[in-house]
Amino acid sequence: MEMLVVSLASLLAGFVDSIVGGGGLILVPALFATFPTTHPATLFGTNKGASVWGTGIATVQYSRRVQMRWSALAPAAGVCFAASLGGAWLVTVVSPELLRKALPLVLLLVLGYTLAKKELGRHHAPRFAGQHETLVACAIGAGIGFYDGFFGPGTGSFFVFLLVRVLGYDFLNASAGAKLLNTASNLAAIALFAWKGHVWWHFVAAMAVANILGSLAGTHLALKHGVGFVRGVFVVVVFSLILKTGYDAFLR
Repeated sequence: MEMLVVSLASLLAGFVDSIVGGGGLILVPALFATFPTTHPATLFGTNKGASVWGTGIATVQYSRRVQMRWSALAPAAGVCFAASLGGAWLVTVVSPELLRKALPLVLLLVLGYTLAKKELGRHHAPRFAGQHETLVACAIGAGIGFYDGFFGPGTGSFFVFLLVRVLGYDFLNASAGAKLLNTASNLAAIALFAWKGHVWWHFVAAMAVANILGSLAGTHLALKHGVGFVRGVFVVVVFSLILKTGYDAFLR
């Protein structure tokens, strides 16, 4: 029964994750509810072990239909991987409690800005080119990759927002780029969790299959319906993140 529950949660998480990120909103609580006495690190490691497959497949699917800016995004993914490892190491010596309190407010600003700027992310007009774009993309990869390793909630949505706001991508292209960067940060997390023995590989196998199926469905819808659909899902996911992180920070 546990395998069925977490696999269904992984299916839905893969669907949401492939569009704008936020799958952890579904899968992490499902893991904690199903295995309440298990060490949190094992549940986080198992979550990453499953979700990396969905983000990886989504990256491949998007790259076939969207003109990925590999010259900027590939180096950014490498930087993201290294930064995520650094963040994961730091959380072993420093508490992320202050960040937990600030996160709902930051997400609220992101949502407010997105709603206020009606045309934000509706048109693909990259602001930079060449080495300049690569440096800016690497800065985004470093900052959010480090955040993902150190704390994590909302990583995919932060990637999408910054690729839209800073680099000038539309929401569809930003989502495609975010999948690549998120795959890199997930791989870094898996490497650390696996090294520490905090991954349930027997659960990961079934959850990964479910996550891939959800990812394929979500990517198909995003590519079919385009920028407006992705923007709408982004707003819903960020709003849900505000509610979840606000509850965790101030009411739990």
